[in-house]
Amino acid sequence: MAQVLDQDREKLDKPETATPVEIYWNVKAYSPTWGLLRVKAIDKDGNIHDVKAIQDSDDTSLLNVKALVDGQRLPIKLIVKKNDKLYPVKAISQDGTILDIKALTDDGEIIDVKGFSRSGNVIHIRAITAQPIMYRVIAVAPDGTVNRVKGIKMMDQEVETVINGVEVFAHVKALTQN
Repeated sequence: MAQVLDQDREKLDKPETATPVEIYWNVKAYSPTWGLLRVKAIDKDGNIHDVKAIQDSDDTSLLNVKALVDGQRLPIKLIVKKNDKLYPVKAISQDGTILDIKALTDDGEIIDVKGFSRSGNVIHIRAITAQPIMYRVIAVAPDGTVNRVKGIKMMDQEVETVINGVEVFAHVKALTQN
């Protein structure tokens, strides 16, 4: 009997799998009429930093969205809106400094990226011009696969968490949507 159990146990041993290489997806603002815009993090000095969705497994249904600043990955969150009618989308540094998340046109216009409406636990994020023209915010994989960038609310309270002194309303993720 013990010999049978040992043989069954050997069948359970699986070879170790290699951790996949991280894949960086470009984050863009998209309108079928107006095209694609770059989405970037902008610090207080006006320096422009990349914003990427990061795939760290074969599963692409839920990706973290981060600002890449001076070799660090900063979380991007919807922060508590205070007096604003829309939810600000911001990157948060380790010292609590907030970086703006903006869409940039080819001619240098800087467009706000905001959480503008809510469906249950999902907050829809758009780049919104003064006209107002709204662009969806998407993540595009190197192979052309597209996820939508959304805010995800995990708790019922207004303040989801506090990161480095900044009150967070919702987490920003790139989601597969049909």
